[in-house]
Amino acid sequence: MATQMDCKEVAVKSEAQQAILALHRMRQQLVKFRTMQTNSLRGLLSEYGEVMGVGRAALDKATVGVLERLSGRLPAILIDTLREQWKGLDEVDRQIRQIERRMQEWMKNDQAAKAIAAIPGVVLITATAAVATMGHAKAFKSGREFAAWLGLVPGQTGSGGTIKLQGISKRGDTYLRTLLVHGARSIIYRAKEPGLWVEQLKQRRPLNVVIVAMANKLA
Repeated sequence: MATQMDCKEVAVKSEAQQAILALHRMRQQLVKFRTMQTNSLRGLLSEYGEVMGVGRAALDKATVGVLERLSGRLPAILIDTLREQWKGLDEVDRQIRQIERRMQEWMKNDQAAKAIAAIPGVVLITATAAVATMGHAKAFKSGREFAAWLGLVPGQTGSGGTIKLQGISKRGDTYLRTLLVHGARSIIYRAKEPGLWVEQLKQRRPLNVVIVAMANKLA
């Protein structure tokens, strides 16, 4: 007879933790909007033969000259609208920075967030998201259980005592898992001495597998 496995229960979040998660959701929405707006501007300008380098800095550097060149042959209503859309990115940047400053102020008074932020590869965004998401660390028996709850462990299949490991399960919190993977990637790519464990693993496994393994270690 089929039985349902017990679900992992986590501690009830405080109102302060729920508030931090709300800030994270609003910041995430603003970042997505900024990316969409930037891609939209690139696409519209490319229709008129103006192709710019990758990245926001390249867009800001080239937009002034591009709009000046196009102003001679395109209607003013389009040029003015494109300029307004480009300038609107500055306001989105300001809102994102303001949310991050508020997160920073909250972290100053939270010992758990400050302790987590001291881990290499974990910064303000990841630390505050981790504390607010887990509720209370004592809800997990170990770091391995926390990593499994996030979906940073491989799925398993098999029978007869033979276990086969599959891909990462991705059943946990997508947002926090993504932040930890980004932090792990920064360590792998930027750290001068990431450690003997990382170097040995890179010789045996693909780079993306090494990054996820590092994210698991961070968790």
